[in-house]
Amino acid sequence: MAALSKRAKKEKRNRILCDIYAFLVYAILYIPVAVMMAFSFNDQRYNYYWNGFTTEWYGKLFTNTALIDSLWYTIIIAILSTLISVFIGTIGALGLKKYEFRGKKLINNMLYIPIIVPEIVLAVALLIIFMKLGFSLGMGSILIGHCTFCIPYAVVTIKGRISGDNETLEEASMDLGANRVQTFLRVTLPTIFPGVMSAAFLSFTMSFDDVVMSNMLAGARQSTLPVLILSMNKSGITPDVNALTTIMVLVIVTAMILNNIIQNSFKKKKGKN
Repeated sequence: MAALSKRAKKEKRNRILCDIYAFLVYAILYIPVAVMMAFSFNDQRYNYYWNGFTTEWYGKLFTNTALIDSLWYTIIIAILSTLISVFIGTIGALGLKKYEFRGKKLINNMLYIPIIVPEIVLAVALLIIFMKLGFSLGMGSILIGHCTFCIPYAVVTIKGRISGDNETLEEASMDLGANRVQTFLRVTLPTIFPGVMSAAFLSFTMSFDDVVMSNMLAGARQSTLPVLILSMNKSGITPDVNALTTIMVLVIVTAMILNNIIQNSFKKKKGKN
């Protein structure tokens, strides 16, 4: 009994320490976000100190054309780079996983170079190539740069989802009369869909959040939202930027909650069936 009591006390102590550790980790991660959201209601232009509560910055946000234009510019680039990366990543992952060909090992190893190499090196290399080719900087150059580092992540993510069972299901589908397109759409794609969605979310986040590549390859007319905020940091970030990021955080949290609700409803329906 004494040994059990000591063991129970030790487990309780370890549980308390784990809870404290988890609280500290989450505090370090989310307290800056909470402060940023709180200062979106600050009645002081440059957010050096708290001056009072106001909601005027949410109204001024939509009149700040530079900020809104940069937001839409960033969203368009992120969506395009995500679609291209997922499309190429899906084809590449299936080819590298299912087929044997000369140079396969080399390609597999080369995939990790954009992941390992610092982004500034890739950005400078692409900038030199564009300058040598006379390629004008702008949305096209940023899109190529984002796809350069998003595609390897997409291939690796989707390839990890492909299992040996896929080939058996595909063979069964074609034995039952389905052609290759029907088999891909109805058998292969649904089985790797979680990996495709993970690659899509990862690619979108990396593209939307990128600063180094976008800053190096941006044209003179338009810049992405992270680059614009970085340039504003030199003179002071106004609370309308905090208001925009607060809205973005709330949209993301709402989407995550809705996603969990939908997944739970599907699980309940499967359980009933």
